[in-house]
Amino acid sequence: MEETKQGVSEDWMSLWIGLFIFILSLGIFVGADILGFGINTAVWTNLSKALSPISKAYSGLGGVGSLIATYLFLLIIMTIGAIALKANIKRFIGGFTAVFLISYICWIIGSWAHLAATIPPDMKKFGITWSLKLTAEGGFIIALVAGLIVGNFFPGFAAAIKEGVRPELYIKTAIVILGGFLGITAAEKLGLATAVMFRGLCAIVEAYLIYWALVYFIARKYFKFSREWAAPLASGISICGVSAAIATGAAIKARPKIPIMVSSLVVIFAVVELLVLPFIAEKFLWKEPMVAGAWMGLAVKTDGAAVASGAVTESLIRAKTLAMTGANYKEGWMMGTAATVKVFIDIFIGIWAFILAIIWCTVIECKPGEKFRPGQIWERFPKFVIGYVITFLVILFIGMNSPGLIKNAKAAMGEGNIFRVIFFVMTFFTIGVMSNFKKLWQEGIGKLAAVYLICLFGFIIWIGLFISWIFFHGVFPPLAG
Repeated sequence: MEETKQGVSEDWMSLWIGLFIFILSLGIFVGADILGFGINTAVWTNLSKALSPISKAYSGLGGVGSLIATYLFLLIIMTIGAIALKANIKRFIGGFTAVFLISYICWIIGSWAHLAATIPPDMKKFGITWSLKLTAEGGFIIALVAGLIVGNFFPGFAAAIKEGVRPELYIKTAIVILGGFLGITAAEKLGLATAVMFRGLCAIVEAYLIYWALVYFIARKYFKFSREWAAPLASGISICGVSAAIATGAAIKARPKIPIMVSSLVVIFAVVELLVLPFIAEKFLWKEPMVAGAWMGLAVKTDGAAVASGAVTESLIRAKTLAMTGANYKEGWMMGTAATVKVFIDIFIGIWAFILAIIWCTVIECKPGEKFRPGQIWERFPKFVIGYVITFLVILFIGMNSPGLIKNAKAAMGEGNIFRVIFFVMTFFTIGVMSNFKKLWQEGIGKLAAVYLICLFGFIIWIGLFISWIFFHGVFPPLAG
């Protein structure tokens, strides 16, 4: 997302908010448990026992007090961000409050034992005889469904909370925090983490160069779209979706409505993929968990939907593997693979926008006196990725060079992860709210949708699966414990 005259971009704001939460979590290293009030939601049958502060140091708050403290903390920092974004503050406060409360209720529902309990000892502990074994991440699906209901059946309410419906801000902030969580995981299993990053980089370069060319060719050859339409459509379908379509549209100086319409399609199809692909992965790829994670990163568009799909896929496959084989994979690796692949794709956006700017300026449009600027790479570069890299490397460095501090690092990232999860579940809900299918259809995007449908389900998903298999076949997450 570009910066505008109205204020800084959500991309920049997610970087600063994510880094701020990350820095506060590091207080544990100096004896300052700053974020310990964060609300922890346990799997439950008795709701009164489900909520508690993440740190025992804040046990006096109780579950309800911890929830209120978490809400107020996020409200304050997100409102400061909204001020910087030049949002309507009164409406943002109301919208964010609704988003937070509905999202968290969905998370609590998803933590119900009949949905979340995964192993027989837990089911025995809760006194239940059946469970869908989704783990608490089933709350993500519930949040998405709740958002779809609001967006499509309660448009008045959706409009009222619009200022707080910011899925890109929430997911990018979450990914900045996620970097630290993955950093401590990587420090414990450095060899596997290095392999995941290298394979992820190779996979996205190979996949993207195939994706973009095929979509552009089909849009031009068979649907007769102009270059102005075909380029943003190719980027939106084949890379990061919303951000890629906007960056490409700006790079080639397309009319503003073009990347906006493409972005609308991206959200719709991301929801469809999010509802379908994780369950296909669980059915057919549960014996190749890292292939499944990489597939989510390569096939699902938008940062929120891709990483969220990785989270759902991980919860489903971990639960199935545990039930079928007794192997308990360590949390975070499948989702981390999806996030890593997606982050590499995001990095590529700036490079590709720069390349397209050069091509449009020097070959296609060739306007006299117009020159490309090297600074366009920085302008198009997704800034939140910087935060992801910083948090990842800081914790990785600590873990590698001071093994005695790994315990503190785990505690710190555990507290930060509480907020990452909340941002995740808000992302799911707000993606749903934005997916008003009827309105988008009335805007005349049927022809665009046809290209998207043919390309996405005709070859992008399957090429992504094939490439994921090539690079991640035989790679497995470490076992918990």
